[in-house]
Formats: sequence, C-alpha cells, structure tokens
Amino acid sequence: MASWNSIPLEISYEIVGWIAFTSWSISFYPQLILNFRRRSVVGLNFDFVLLNLTKHSSYMIYNVCLYFSPVIQKQYFDTYGDKEMIPVAANDVAFSIHAVVMTALTLFQIFIYERGPQKVSRLASGIVIVAWAFAAICFFIALPTQSWLWLISIFNSIQVVMTCVKYIPQAKMNFTRKSTVGWSIGNILLDFGGGLANYMQMVIQSIDQNSWVNFYGNIGKTLLSLISIFFDILFMFQHYVLYPEKKASKNSLETGQESNEPLINSSPEHV
Repeated sequence: MASWNSIPLEISYEIVGWIAFTSWSISFYPQLILNFRRRSVVGLNFDFVLLNLTKHSSYMIYNVCLYFSPVIQKQYFDTYGDKEMIPVAANDVAFSIHAVVMTALTLFQIFIYERGPQKVSRLASGIVIVAWAFAAICFFIALPTQSWLWLISIFNSIQVVMTCVKYIPQAKMNFTRKSTVGWSIGNILLDFGGGLANYMQMVIQSIDQNSWVNFYGNIGKTLLSLISIFFDILFMFQHYVLYPEKKASKNSLETGQESNEPLINSSPEHV
C-alpha cells in the first residue's frame, strides 16, 4: 500500500476531509429539530427520506467494507496496483454511518409524529425495492468467486443512482411552483461546501501520488461530488436568481396555496 509523499498534503487531505464530513453532517439536523419542535412531519417529503436512506445505506456498505476489509483491499490493489492508496478515508466512513443514523431517525419521526395525508409514492417504493433486489442478486453472483470488490462497487453505483433520483424531482417541483419556499437553502449551501471539500480531498491525494486512479477507482465518490455540486448550483440559481423570496411570496399569493405534489409523481401508497 502506498504512503504519503508530502506531510503537508497529508495534513491538508485530513483537514479537507473532515470539513466535508462536518458540512454534510450538520445539514441533517435542521429537519430533525424542526420535526421535534412541531411534533409533525407535515411538509417533509417521504419519498425523499426513503430514497435518501437507500442512498446512504449503499454508500455506507461500500465505505465500511473497503476501509476495514483486508480481503477487499487486496482485491483493490490487485486491480489498481500496490502503489495506489485506498480511495476511502476515515471521514468517508464516519459520514456515511452518521448519515444512515440521521436519515433513519428522520424516517422514525415520520412514523411517530403527525403526518397528515402524506404518503410514499409507489414509484419511490418500487425504485427502492428494485435497488435492493438487484444488490441481493449481485451478492449471490459474487459469492462463488468471492468477487467482493465488484460487489461493493455495485453498492457504490446504487448510491450514485439514488443521488440523481432524489435531486431531479425537487428541481422540477421548484420550476413548476416557480418557488423554493419550503426547500432549505441552508441545507443546499452546506451540501455544496461538503461536495467541494470532498472533491478537493481526492485532488490532493492524486497530486501527492502523481496518479488519478482514485477518481475512477472510487467512481462513486467522484460522481457523488460532481452530481451534488451540479444540483446545488441549480438550486442556488433557482433560489437566488429565478425565484427569489419576494418573487416567490408574490407567486404564492397569486396561486393562493403551495404545491403539495409528491417528490416523484406516481400513484401513492401508504407509508
């Protein structure tokens, strides 16, 4: 396994990584606190929470397995070379575990607090079922040959797909409503900061090792950063340029109500 060539770069790598962890982790708390104070989850989209739990669970499986398993690490070195570094840092593991816990707590709040007529769409439920069924099939395919690196790469791909799915409906809904009211810009700003820091961490490692293998060796982490940054910029453009607060308020008064369309447009199914 390769070691760091530059101590300053190693220190920078750790600092930037924990900045990403802090930014992303803090973004979970406002919603949890709001739900607790209101004793209600009315206004929180259940599709988003369900898809987000699948996304973070998949990412956690990938990070934990690659970071702690000597067997999987050996398969990684056999694939990409002994001189490469494992593309998962301690902050990646800490973040993904924390994200699963926080998202699970949010899901728990959905069951114990007032939720009104809100429901989970059949499409969102279907996407989650297909994702986990596909992962289970891949497990049995990998089992005979012990292809664990390939298997966890499947989980990595699942979390990337979930990242895309969870963002697109919100962007569409903002466009349809001509408003970002109800969508926390604070969460977006923290997510944007975490995405930049996460990407910068990979750049620092590549510069130190004079190799860019960690970008395609951990394609999930690369795409996670790029996709998150892209949608965060889109949301900020919607919030600050297309639908600023005064304009959004005017639109709300003209329509007389806020849109209550589900995150994913499909026939609903009870939670």
